[in-house]
Amino acid sequence: MEMIRVENLCKTYGEGENEVKAVNNVSFSVDKGEFVAIVGSSGSGKSTLLHLLGGLDKVTSGKVFIGGKDISAYHEETLAIMRRRKIGFIFQSFNLIPILTVRENIKMPILLDNAKPDQEYLDELIEMLGLTDRQEHLPNQLSGGQQQRVAIARAMANNPAIILADEPTGNLDKQNTKEVIQLLKSSVKKYEQTLILITHEMSIAGMADRVITLSDGQIVSDTKDDTRADVEEEKTEQE
Repeated sequence: MEMIRVENLCKTYGEGENEVKAVNNVSFSVDKGEFVAIVGSSGSGKSTLLHLLGGLDKVTSGKVFIGGKDISAYHEETLAIMRRRKIGFIFQSFNLIPILTVRENIKMPILLDNAKPDQEYLDELIEMLGLTDRQEHLPNQLSGGQQQRVAIARAMANNPAIILADEPTGNLDKQNTKEVIQLLKSSVKKYEQTLILITHEMSIAGMADRVITLSDGQIVSDTKDDTRADVEEEKTEQE
């Protein structure tokens, strides 16, 4: 089942000689439950593309479909509601509210939507992310890895259909990076969510079902894990 589709997507900044095509005529689709990593060098358009997918930025041209609906035509108020209910965002900066406890931070998206938290689901989510003994702590009482787990739980609090993660392990060490990605991968699989993750680390991208590589705002490769496995097997045989 198709969850996301973009058609001839473009995002341009500036005019004339100063014009920059951050995303240049990009088209692809992502199925429900798929884990896609988007990679590329700095300035390749990765974060801009993610922001367009999540409705955080307006497209210059082209279309973005979420669940078959063209969100590029939505007004800001409709976009805001769609983001709260269908998309969970995880960024490199944890962006936790310092005066709120772990559990209060996690519940924030639900309360902002004037909805009633599903306490059983939240308990399950908190336990899965290893935060049960930390849920009454404040952010400054947590390690970096624990803070990012809180950010992940907050992104998943509404049980959104889509998780968009922009360099979510950029502030973590190697061990915490591995643990967080494994937890994120397990979580979206358990709840049948679609995960699109921006990274510059190929070791992280290698954990995804599919890797899309961007260069100068365009897709230069799009490979699934079975294709990459075949390539690695061929290399091994040649060696």
